[in-house]
Amino acid sequence: MAARSNPFRLLLAVLILVAAACTAPASSGVPATNPNATSSLPTEAPPTSAPTFPLTLTDDEGTEVVIPAEPTKIVSLTPATTETLFAIGAGSRVVGKVEDIANFPAEASAVPVVARFDGVDVEKIVDSGADLVISGGEGLTQGAAVEQLRNAGIPVLVSYPASVDEALAGIRLIGTAVGLADAAAILADSIAGQIDELTSIAGTVEDLPRVFYEIDVTGGIFTPPADSIYAEMFELAGAQLIAGDANYSISLEKLVDADPQVILLGDAAYGVTKESVTARAGWSGMTAVKDGRIVAVDDIIITRPGPRIAEGLRALIEAIHPELPLT
Repeated sequence: MAARSNPFRLLLAVLILVAAACTAPASSGVPATNPNATSSLPTEAPPTSAPTFPLTLTDDEGTEVVIPAEPTKIVSLTPATTETLFAIGAGSRVVGKVEDIANFPAEASAVPVVARFDGVDVEKIVDSGADLVISGGEGLTQGAAVEQLRNAGIPVLVSYPASVDEALAGIRLIGTAVGLADAAAILADSIAGQIDELTSIAGTVEDLPRVFYEIDVTGGIFTPPADSIYAEMFELAGAQLIAGDANYSISLEKLVDADPQVILLGDAAYGVTKESVTARAGWSGMTAVKDGRIVAVDDIIITRPGPRIAEGLRALIEAIHPELPLT
C-alpha cells in the first residue's frame, strides 16, 4: 500500500478493489485472512458447458467488448477479479495480475505482477500475449491503460461493482467471458445464499447502532461515503454507517456530532489500536469510546467485492453484533 500521507489516493487505488495492502501483521490483533484456510466457496469449478465464441459482452462502463475466442492468457487488474478467476477454475490461465500483498488465494502468488496501485505496465501485458484483460477501469484510475490495451487489439472487460448485486453479476460476467459461465453461476448463487442467510439474521436487530468505519486518520478522517457498496454492506449488517462525503472524508466535528456507538478499525493493519483511538484529542466524548466498543477488523474481506464478500459481511456482523447467533 502507498504511504499513508495520501489516504484519498490510497482509498481510490487500494481500498475500493485493491484493498490487499491492509493485510494485518501478526502483532496487530486483527483477525487477518489466512490464505491457507478452507473456504466454503468452491475453489475448483465443476465441468461447464462452454459458451459460443466469439462473444459480445457489455461491461460495467457500458462498453460492448468482443471476445473472439475462449481466453487462454488472462490478465487481472483487480484483486477481486484474481480471486474470482481462481475460484471458478481459471487460475491456470492467469498470466498477469495487479499487485496483491494479501496473495489470495495462495496459488496466485506465482502470477507475475503487471500493475500496481499507481500504474499499469501496458507493455508487459502486451508482451505476455494476453487475449483478455479484466480491469477496474476509470473507477480504479486505469482508464488510460484500458484505452491503450484496446488500441493494441486486446479485449478489455471492465468490472467495477457499485453494489452487492453488481458484485455478484460481475462474477457471472467474468465467468461468461472466460468460458466458465456455469461455474461462475454456481459460485454467485452460493454467495447469494450465504448473504441471504446472514442478512436474515442481521435483520432481526431492531435498534441499528451508529457505526464509524475508519479507513485512515493520518491526513484527515476517511470513511466510506453513503453512495457506495460499502455503505450497503453496513446496511445489510444491521447498522447505520456514519458516512463520509464523496471524497470519503468526514470532519471531526461531524463525526463527534454523529456520535458513533461502534468504531471499526479498518486501518488496524497499520497498528491502530483501541488504546490509540481512546487517546486521541476530541474523541473521548464519543459513545463508542466511552463504552470501549472499538473493534479491529480484517479490511480485506470487508472491502473486496469478490468471492469472499459474504465472509466480509459475516465479519461486519460479528464485529457490530457479537450477540447474534451466526451459524
